[in-house]
Amino acid sequence: MSNRNGHHFGPTNTRYAHITGWGMEMPTRIMVNAEIETSLQLEENWIFPRTGILERRIAAPDQTSTDLGAAAAQKALDVASVTPQDVDLIIVATSTPEFIFPSTASLIQNRLGLTDTGAVDVSAACSGFVYALDLAVSKVRMGSVNTVLVIGTETMSRLMDWQDRKTCVLFGDGAGAVVVQGSDDSGGVMTSILRSEGSGWEKLVVPTVGSLNSFLRDGAHQMHTMYMDGRAVREFATCALVTGISAVTRQAGLAVSDLDLLIPHQANLRIIEAAADALEFPMNKVYSNLDRYGNTSAASIPIAICEAVSEGCLKPGDVLGLIGFGGGLTWGAMVLEWGG
Repeated sequence: MSNRNGHHFGPTNTRYAHITGWGMEMPTRIMVNAEIETSLQLEENWIFPRTGILERRIAAPDQTSTDLGAAAAQKALDVASVTPQDVDLIIVATSTPEFIFPSTASLIQNRLGLTDTGAVDVSAACSGFVYALDLAVSKVRMGSVNTVLVIGTETMSRLMDWQDRKTCVLFGDGAGAVVVQGSDDSGGVMTSILRSEGSGWEKLVVPTVGSLNSFLRDGAHQMHTMYMDGRAVREFATCALVTGISAVTRQAGLAVSDLDLLIPHQANLRIIEAAADALEFPMNKVYSNLDRYGNTSAASIPIAICEAVSEGCLKPGDVLGLIGFGGGLTWGAMVLEWGG
């Protein structure tokens, strides 16, 4: 790259960004549908046909997003054979930080004993992991860093109104992490697209400090509790999944059918099935663990990556599509060649 005077700046050699490590951490408590259906006085088997969810994990009272994220991150570092001294940057995608500040990334940095490392949180709701991964890849490709720890970690159960069946039946807790490293070897992340439709911000909201003169003005909402227009979010999500995967594969010079595996954000199985049908993409090439974990927001994609690898669904050389969609309203899509 050069400026208007023709002076070159930045790296001159092509760098590729590969995922070299992955790890996940889930709470031990399992909440099955019957527990919620009984509490809300819903008919038996009301949840599964509408969502594809059978159970979800719920964090213990003293278990935080930092706890889950740090454990997942350590596993990813171990897989990548990366020492703390190797990490240049930590990026955490979360909608459930312990504090407005400091960042959860800084807390995880301290927990892992990392030094001389940048740390920052990304807030893009359920799209957050793809946004965070895109930032990591961009930094690696520029050559300003070589090793980035990207974490999606959530304790969504803390945001639930457990009397609101539109939200509480969907969400669960957990964390997933990947290590992104630079390499001269081709492959890794090919391309990505990030988008936001801010006009739909009120469709999926968690009010907090600063909301008193906006979302909390009507007195009908409570701070730190999720509110969702389910029908509007479902329509957006289905459209975003189809649009995002179509656009990012085209940008990569591929057809959707060239994907060996598609890992979408695990929001609702009916959304995933409708989008796969619109894309004419077979469901046996779409990875989903939604039945076991529910919607874990920014953690859902990295958790799914870990399980897809362990189950043999994702193999070296596979072309993988990722698509996240959520509050903002936002979506982010990515295509990569899996190195393993």
